[in-house]
Amino acid sequence: MAADRPAGTDGTAGTAESPLWRRVLLLVGLPALVWWGVLVGVGLALAGPLAFVADYEQGVDEALEAGRTPLMDEVTHWASRSADTATVVAGALLAGLLMRWAWKRWLPALVLWAGVALQSGVFLLTTLVVARPRPEVDRLDPAPPTSSFPSGHTGAATALWLGLALLVAGRIRRRRLRVLVVVLMLLVPLSVAASRLYRGMHFPADVTFGALNGIVAVLLVRHALAADSTGDVEQRPAATAGPPAAAAATPGPG
Repeated sequence: MAADRPAGTDGTAGTAESPLWRRVLLLVGLPALVWWGVLVGVGLALAGPLAFVADYEQGVDEALEAGRTPLMDEVTHWASRSADTATVVAGALLAGLLMRWAWKRWLPALVLWAGVALQSGVFLLTTLVVARPRPEVDRLDPAPPTSSFPSGHTGAATALWLGLALLVAGRIRRRRLRVLVVVLMLLVPLSVAASRLYRGMHFPADVTFGALNGIVAVLLVRHALAADSTGDVEQRPAATAGPPAAAAATPGPG
């Protein structure tokens, strides 16, 4: 549908808007590259000259290890599994298709998928450079081959559920219900971050910057695609002036 496509997506010259590839490069690619540089810089610092920070963070992981219970072991297991790669990909795909079916637009789905993909790409590129070790506690999950910094589970959960919350919020008119739904959605990445700490998989800084990675990815994509809270393309003055003029020029019946 034409309404689903930001102006300039056809890349033709003479339009008021920039071609889509240029918009994505300027509003997503370059800022994401800068953000990746920030993550790499922080990660290298924590793994190098600021490695002593881990001594303080280690106390948090040890305290959580000492307070483990069978019930919380089980709860955090499932919370952590909810942010596994396969689960996030399947969840994003299903949510996107449901939004397409319900709202008759592809743009909300594309915004969600792009945010999750961008988070994943920045995360993987960061772990290629940063090699921060994991906490020295009894870990309840197999350690992935990637670095402890940043937390990929936390980042993926944040990108998925924050992206969904922003898209769904604009579709709920009742304020209390909107707040309730958004809060419940945002509790998912928070529970994932807490579970990764509890299970000894990350330091606090790892989950903090993992969450920030997800937030940055979602906001960059939404800004680039000019999506408002409902996932629709923002209407610009040049675009909104067209329909009334066209309607006025249409001859009346008979």
